[in-house]
Amino acid sequence: MHKFKELWVWQDAIDLTVMIYEITKKFPKEELFGLTNQMRRAAVSITSNIAEGAGRNSKKEFNNFLGIASGSNCELQTQIIIAKRLGYLTEQEQIKISKQLDAIGNMIFKLQKSLFK
Repeated sequence: MHKFKELWVWQDAIDLTVMIYEITKKFPKEELFGLTNQMRRAAVSITSNIAEGAGRNSKKEFNNFLGIASGSNCELQTQIIIAKRLGYLTEQEQIKISKQLDAIGNMIFKLQKSLFK
């Protein structure tokens, strides 16, 4: 249906995913199967659901996968807040990631609206 690699939202979500992997490398080892894993999975879920939805056969299916990507975006926002409160992220890191998540969330919303114009 759509060429997902050409979607700006997918490209930005890939950049975010790489950022999350890099930042979580410095998390405590005891978080490897906890918050580190959850944050990485949520970030990957955003990009994966955008891509999978783009490959589906209908706008309705694409919209459904964008909804899942949006949910993963919110999940990651929550995990960022937790990581900051635990002292695993600096204020600057939290702000940078939160801005990226907000931008991606807005792009997902706009893409969903554009599907049914």
